[in-house]
Amino acid sequence: MTKTAYHHGDLRAELLRAAADQIAAEGVAAVSLRALAQRVGVSHAAPAHHFGNRQGLLTALAVEGFELLDAEMRAAAGDFRDVALAYIRFAREHPGHFDVMYRHDLLRADDERLIAARTRSGEALRAGVTELGVAPHDRRATQLAAWSLVHGFCALWREGALTNSQLGGDDPEELARRMVGAIEFVGATTP
Repeated sequence: MTKTAYHHGDLRAELLRAAADQIAAEGVAAVSLRALAQRVGVSHAAPAHHFGNRQGLLTALAVEGFELLDAEMRAAAGDFRDVALAYIRFAREHPGHFDVMYRHDLLRADDERLIAARTRSGEALRAGVTELGVAPHDRRATQLAAWSLVHGFCALWREGALTNSQLGGDDPEELARRMVGAIEFVGATTP
């Protein structure tokens, strides 16, 4: 099967892409190393060679997700509203990653790459809140409120809770823009 692995070029990246696609379509419970190997067309041992086990695979997927999220939010740098929309856009465009990134029960929580990637991505959202001019004594609470707002919206959208809801709408992007545009934080000065 070594030849098959070479055929795929970057097998590790291909396995992560296939896992993200499967999670987005079928949920995280559907992912197994054996099924993933079959899906990609490699030996059953190939995913274990790259990730060790399912937890290693999901941890690598979460690391990749945090790196993608960080890049998305930094590209929108500055105004919190733009950073918040970047967070929401990431969750919509990468649902397979989003579904595992905060699932500590599925991940190697002590993985140094995971901790570093999570910390970097969090800095971008916290910096966006700082740009709002929030008073220093309110900053942590406001950062938590901001994260809860955007992550909660993403979770509600991903779980289908906005479908046929009086608070939902046909266009989740427009709904997100309106929600983020309505934000006024206690303790913020007028920008």
